[in-house]
Amino acid sequence: MFDKIMEAQQKAGEVKKRLDAISVTGTAEGGKITVTANANKVIQSINIDESFFVDADKEELEELLLIAINKAMEQAENVSQSEMAAMTQQMFGGLGGLFGK
Repeated sequence: MFDKIMEAQQKAGEVKKRLDAISVTGTAEGGKITVTANANKVIQSINIDESFFVDADKEELEELLLIAINKAMEQAENVSQSEMAAMTQQMFGGLGGLFGK
């Protein structure tokens, strides 16, 4: 039993490392605002095209940043769930289809 717990912890650590290496992006305003995060939901960078500032105001920038961040976080969540499902499938071998095999 202890071996299974240790194996699960090791696999979870491996998944976390893989998620750290996967980049996801969220964009707004036709790509003028781009937020890049890793699949562990850590924001890596925010890029705002200079042309955006010509006509934009503070409230518009804040709103569009939220949109881009939320899109990146949604993608990160989807990737994370897929990786965790794959790990569970691998560890338990589907248990006769119980985990969606």
